[in-house]
Amino acid sequence: MANEENKKFDLVILGASGFTGKYVLREALKYLSPSLAIAIAGRNPTKLAAALEWAASPTPPPAIPVILADVSDHSSLLAVAAQTKLLLSCVGPFRLHGAAVVAACVESGADYLDISGEPEFMERMEAEYHEKAVKTGSLVVSACGFDSVPAELGVLFNSRKWEGVGVVNRMEAYLSLESERRIVGNFGTYESAVLGVANVKQLQELRRSRPRRPRPKIPGPPPPKGPLVEHQKTIGLWAVKLPSADSVVVRRTLATLTEHPHGLPGVEESDEYVEKRKNFWSSVKPAHFGVKIGSKSMLGIVPFIFTGLFIGLLGKFAFGRSLLLKFPEIFSLGWFRKTGPTEEEVSSATFKMWFVGQGYMDESTASQSGKKPDTEIITRVSGPEIGYLTTPIVLIQCALIVLHQRSNLPKGGVYTPGIVFGPTDLQQRLQENGISFDVISMKTGTN
Repeated sequence: MANEENKKFDLVILGASGFTGKYVLREALKYLSPSLAIAIAGRNPTKLAAALEWAASPTPPPAIPVILADVSDHSSLLAVAAQTKLLLSCVGPFRLHGAAVVAACVESGADYLDISGEPEFMERMEAEYHEKAVKTGSLVVSACGFDSVPAELGVLFNSRKWEGVGVVNRMEAYLSLESERRIVGNFGTYESAVLGVANVKQLQELRRSRPRRPRPKIPGPPPPKGPLVEHQKTIGLWAVKLPSADSVVVRRTLATLTEHPHGLPGVEESDEYVEKRKNFWSSVKPAHFGVKIGSKSMLGIVPFIFTGLFIGLLGKFAFGRSLLLKFPEIFSLGWFRKTGPTEEEVSSATFKMWFVGQGYMDESTASQSGKKPDTEIITRVSGPEIGYLTTPIVLIQCALIVLHQRSNLPKGGVYTPGIVFGPTDLQQRLQENGISFDVISMKTGTN
């Protein structure tokens, strides 16, 4: 947020001509006004102009500046970052193209949000740029899309429902993707998963090289591993573990909260917001957290299992990765394809993310050996298609908060979305834009 009066633009979208980027641009245009100056940036001006025309359709495209920038050209990225208060990066896979963008924003003091769901990239950016970002006043927040804001806010929403009820021990999220048509995933997500397997060792080495962060105190024993395939009868889903970024991002948020029990102070926050922030975080109860993906039928989880097996086995080898990336439809049983979904497939898809929280009515019970949880709270976050509708909604609402409520946010640093946006009105904003947060049930004496 350095020298904001010298910034030409409020918001620049980098990678606006990509699969997800053009949907982000379409969402951003809803808020275009004389008081919100937007520009788009990328390598190919022709593709950027076509994306703008598509995003503005059926109306004529507005006169939005197009800036040429290439992630392989540091000077071009610096030129973009120097002109804007906030940069939104849609250029993935981020482990290949993201670091240079973060470096330029941190160097120039611009704020930065992205839609990455790649743990190794996010943790490496924190390790390499956090201290410098604090000094330059650059707020860097990854995972501001479907990965991982619904999970972060969903955990906080469920956690706060335990106040006055008991103590939460564990929380499992169950993701259900639904559509009247065929569900087609984002190829960028698939590519990131393949590259993630290839970078497992680097992530492990990075974590070993960093100081161990404090873990939150969670009442009761850690949850058992459970079966490979679970039939969650309460919500009617067959489910398998989903190796997504969500659980990693949530754990990082809870670690930061353990270090800062009242959350992160804003750069110039009001007394009213200080009280709101402290009250919010004092009502959050940490829990063990995991994510599963599910289907109403056992047959429905077969594509998830096979995709995971193929990526896990072949992603370790260069030849295997080339096969996975060349033939995504084959190795995902049609779940992913290079061309992405059609407009009809996007508009007909929805998601539901159930949060099943289990804990104890009495904290003293949690410490007793062999005692199983006796209380359950189920909440749900639901909304439109995850990659091209929910992700742009989430990213743009996060961006508007950064632009309009900057004084309530940390001066700078590399953080997760939960710790930055948790006490803000982000949940309310998402609810106003088609993403619902609901309490499904509360049960006590379930043991």
